[in-house]
Amino acid sequence: MAKKKDPVAGLPSWAQKLAQRYKTRTVSTFVVYGAVRDLQPLTREDGGADFGNLKQFFTDELFGGRDHVVFYDRSSGIRAAATETQQDLNRVLTGYDTLYGTDFAKVMPRDPGRALQVLENYLRMRLSDNKSLALVIDFAETIAPAGDVGHLQAEDRFVLATLVKWASDPQFLSGDLSIVLVVENLADLTPRISRNPYVANIELALPTEEERLAFVKWKLEGKKLQAVSDVPMQALAKMTAGLSRINLDRVLTEAMEANVRITAETLKDKKKEIIQAECHGLLEFIEPEYTLDVVAGHARAKKMLRDASGALKKGRIEVMPMGYLVSGPVGTGKTFLVTCFAGEIGVPCVKFLNFRSQWQGVTESNLEKIFNLLKALWPVAVMIDEADAFLGDRDAGGDSGTSSRIFAAIASFMGNTAFRGKIVWFLLTCRPDLLPIDLKRQGRAEEHLALFYPQTDAERDELFKAMQKKTRVKVEVADFAKLTNNHPYSGADIEAMLVRSKFKAVIDGREEVTNADVEAVIKDFVPPSYPLEIELQNLVAVQECTSRELLPEAFQKLERDFVTRRVKELKMLLEER
Repeated sequence: MAKKKDPVAGLPSWAQKLAQRYKTRTVSTFVVYGAVRDLQPLTREDGGADFGNLKQFFTDELFGGRDHVVFYDRSSGIRAAATETQQDLNRVLTGYDTLYGTDFAKVMPRDPGRALQVLENYLRMRLSDNKSLALVIDFAETIAPAGDVGHLQAEDRFVLATLVKWASDPQFLSGDLSIVLVVENLADLTPRISRNPYVANIELALPTEEERLAFVKWKLEGKKLQAVSDVPMQALAKMTAGLSRINLDRVLTEAMEANVRITAETLKDKKKEIIQAECHGLLEFIEPEYTLDVVAGHARAKKMLRDASGALKKGRIEVMPMGYLVSGPVGTGKTFLVTCFAGEIGVPCVKFLNFRSQWQGVTESNLEKIFNLLKALWPVAVMIDEADAFLGDRDAGGDSGTSSRIFAAIASFMGNTAFRGKIVWFLLTCRPDLLPIDLKRQGRAEEHLALFYPQTDAERDELFKAMQKKTRVKVEVADFAKLTNNHPYSGADIEAMLVRSKFKAVIDGREEVTNADVEAVIKDFVPPSYPLEIELQNLVAVQECTSRELLPEAFQKLERDFVTRRVKELKMLLEER
């Protein structure tokens, strides 16, 4: 006897999860969140593949076998998926009007207060007739937004109470009914629903590489990819990580209709543009122009990162650290080192921007968007500059607990070992002692790298040459270290000298910088002097470093007790706690 085919086997993974939870009969209310505005796979009548919006997917695929499928949102009001259901709904509403003196059969209500009453009446009547039903409420955050219940208006409280009641209603749980709330960000929905034990949260993730490949094949059906793209199909699917099918459709349509060929460079630019627009300025893409070869000094740190790069290129993600804490005084090139590491391994590098908002719930929503994108983009390097100030800690107060919740969410996401080698975190700070232990412990920022100013003449000369490449100042300086009297200038100091030299040449009406320009600037240059702050930043970097080999010889010889004692003294002198 042939084995019966599983009806949900061909559905996307998120839809399979929903169907499986529904079969248990312990949950009838679902929250579908994530890439809910993306295209979903559909099956044509001839058995071929097609794609449509989420509403079509619910109607034709997931709930195609239900007797009645009804949709509701504040904009469109109550709408049935099929004409028969719309007529049935009108008949029920006519009876409702007769009983309660309303006229809903003529004009269906759009406001949630009355619409949910009408829907509940319809669902109960049809469940009593043993009908199978599905109710999809789109833009659910507009009728049950996150926030303090005490601040809600009377209608909003009624809506919230109704939805919570539906989730645990015995008739709804035992009947053939699915109630689906659709929302882009789970954080936008009230926790009284999203954290309700009778509600199942189903994440609709951005398409995987395999799913993107299937979409590209469908989009180019009957056409040759070579006619519009220099990038092979498999590589195209791989390089578009982080894009939705709608975004991918935009790229392919532009190539086919506007005759704009897809190249690796144009695809990278288009992807950056789309994702940054999707993130609304929450993330910044860092374009690595260099590899670790151009980083001056920091030989031991570069070797450690090169070893990690080698493991990652071989696919050995299980041996990768979850993240790195990069510390050291200001101007030691922490940001540049991380950017070059991203260039070394050839993965995207993103930088957290300010995702916090003064409006309640928006900060959590922004962070959820960032997390969803990072999961779709992997492998990806994530850089957080000035991490001690940017991330805060779990004891932060004064904002109704938002900061502590955000800190806990970031710490939890960073510590998820499922992302080892896929999302590599880099926390950059000159004051690692101010960074909470929760973030720099093993399992999060595991490797602690310490960078210091050049210690030898050779390192100073090497750094000067590296800054020349960065500033594009071509000038021959025989012995930079000697010229500066072996002063331990930082990379930022040297860059400032070269920029001033170029400025001097421009003011004199010249394009070329001369030795005399550089020597004059060096002689005149007086860097900002913060000796106590720099000493403190050096010593706390020594304290945090997890590899003795990374420390310059002068710091290796320091006793840990002396370092601890001196750090306390410096903090007292600087009037720090």
